[in-house]
Amino acid sequence: MSPHATNLYHKREWWKEATFYQIYPASFKDSNGDGLGDLPGILSKIPYLASLGVDVVWISPMFDSPQKDMGYDISNYEDVYAPYGTISDMEAIISSCHAHNLKIILDLVVNHTSDQHAWFKESRSSRSNPKRDWYFWEPARWVDDDVEGGKKRIPPTNWRSYFAGGTWTWDEGTEEYYLHLYDSSQPDLNWETEDCRKAIYDSAMRFWLDKGIDGFRVDTVNKYSKVLPFRDAPITDPKSEWQPAAENWCNGPRIHEFIREMNEEVLSKYTAFDGLPLVTVGELSLTPEPEGVLRYVSAKERELDMVFQFDLTHLGQGDGFGGKYDFVPWKLPELKRIVEKWQCFIESTDGWTTVFNENHDNGRSIDRFGNGAPEWREKSAKMLALWLAALAGTLFLYQGQEIGMLNAPEEWGIEEYKDVESMNHHREAVQLSESGVDSTRKERVVKGLQLMARDHARLPFQWNGSVNGGFSTGKPWMRAHDLYKEINAESQKKEADSVLSWYKQLLRLREEHKDVFIYGAFELLDPENVSTFVFRKHYGDKTALVALNFTSEPQPARGMDYMTLLISSYAKAKEGVLQPYEGRVYIKY
Repeated sequence: MSPHATNLYHKREWWKEATFYQIYPASFKDSNGDGLGDLPGILSKIPYLASLGVDVVWISPMFDSPQKDMGYDISNYEDVYAPYGTISDMEAIISSCHAHNLKIILDLVVNHTSDQHAWFKESRSSRSNPKRDWYFWEPARWVDDDVEGGKKRIPPTNWRSYFAGGTWTWDEGTEEYYLHLYDSSQPDLNWETEDCRKAIYDSAMRFWLDKGIDGFRVDTVNKYSKVLPFRDAPITDPKSEWQPAAENWCNGPRIHEFIREMNEEVLSKYTAFDGLPLVTVGELSLTPEPEGVLRYVSAKERELDMVFQFDLTHLGQGDGFGGKYDFVPWKLPELKRIVEKWQCFIESTDGWTTVFNENHDNGRSIDRFGNGAPEWREKSAKMLALWLAALAGTLFLYQGQEIGMLNAPEEWGIEEYKDVESMNHHREAVQLSESGVDSTRKERVVKGLQLMARDHARLPFQWNGSVNGGFSTGKPWMRAHDLYKEINAESQKKEADSVLSWYKQLLRLREEHKDVFIYGAFELLDPENVSTFVFRKHYGDKTALVALNFTSEPQPARGMDYMTLLISSYAKAKEGVLQPYEGRVYIKY
């Protein structure tokens, strides 16, 4: 990239300049004291979101569900999980968002359903049912049983599930296996079947678009097309009978055809509440190369507006399958290279990118990229916020990020963790450790979960210093963080120098200088420095320089004399020195 390249040619779109705010319904706000967040609770906090300065509310699944995977196992797309509320509550939220000039998007979870969905119940009722091929069913394989003699039944393939174990479950009723890339309660839909796709478009999409939502976050968007016929994956993990097999179901042969059809048949027929285009953002895992990502987000391809690419949030994780929670220590140059890769990705293309470091599937950013110690957590939160606000692309925040929420304390026992993925990985680790196959697996996985488990993002939102952080008057479904009296939204509203006030200030600044921050070209400086992250942003004749100290020690600040200081995360910046976990932006016109 030329150091003075620009993104001047990128078409201006409302969703490129918007800030999105993700709500996890179970953990946001409980209105009735049953310990579970709910839709009336969300409705009561719409003014809070408007005051924060965000533009779009993204609500994670609130659909009817057995909640084996916190709503990502949907049993009815056209209804709401009763403990959360009703369809009328959702209609009220949509209306309130629009009244506050906020758009609203929902999760589109259509790689799989719950095994309690009516479609799957029909599909498994008999091999001749018309919906049999709405899911993937395969006969058993039979191999020699070296222990018992004779033959034994094994699944159609040796694939490893995201949630540990295999991807096939035996159905006694019809004597075949069904496929599930995730939990056994989440059978994969068969997008090869046209009637299945049409039902998805009607039930999961048009039903909610007709109620006025403004787009979708598209879950697991690159997994709808499987490589057929099914085949075993190569053995890359000799200690396990289940093998990573993403090449068989990720970015499959018909995936782009399916997404284009979704646009042509449904999305192109609707607009947002104010007449502007709908927005789509896809969850694009296991796609590390820019060329592969561009196929999904190129404007001329008319597939998705943007995607979440997970190199950053997966930094420090193992292989994503058996070794996901084996923490891999990393240094700052690795993080810089990831940021540079996806910032420069949009230059000289018609694609777009997203900016985020938290969501419902990852540990909190302060603990992962900053320092959660009492003396550094606020400074870390502010520095990390400045880092995101200065990057090109669409900004996504996750609930609680704006007040500096932290991971669960390390002293909490594993019994406080609730997530199906955490539990499955821990159970597997215990078995491997106790059997002697991998004697240190349990210890390693526990340490990994303490830093990276999905559970950390799901602790109840800390609204104030009252019992349970003001989240609920009853016993919360997940334990409230021990520090809710110290870290909460109510106290931070009153403090001009709080993390919450800082986020509000940054969102205004990002809007004021959106040309250089949102659309500006990226230039990385001093890439091998292990302590500071310094980069420039260019837009026409305007240049911003961003300097971030990722350590608890002062660091030299050089080459900034010719620019004007725009903002520092410290009340007073020191000449020539970046203070611990300080972030600064300089500007030059």
